[in-house]
Amino acid sequence: MVSAYILIQTELGAAASVAEEAAEIPGVIAADDVTGPYDVIVRAEAANVDELGRLVVSALQGISGITRTLTCPVIKL
Repeated sequence: MVSAYILIQTELGAAASVAEEAAEIPGVIAADDVTGPYDVIVRAEAANVDELGRLVVSALQGISGITRTLTCPVIKL
């Protein structure tokens, strides 16, 4: 299992709708509006890195209002 935080920047005023839509995507554990340089932070899980990539590129980046994403995989030290 691969986990990641996906940091999302949105168009002005789109954070709430982006978070709501992202929360409905299979594999998304949580989607929260935040303040700071990013507007939404998503916690996601996938079976492997390829599946995680598909979740980000095919599902998340297809949401209207997203301008940029940054994927931060969780590692175990």
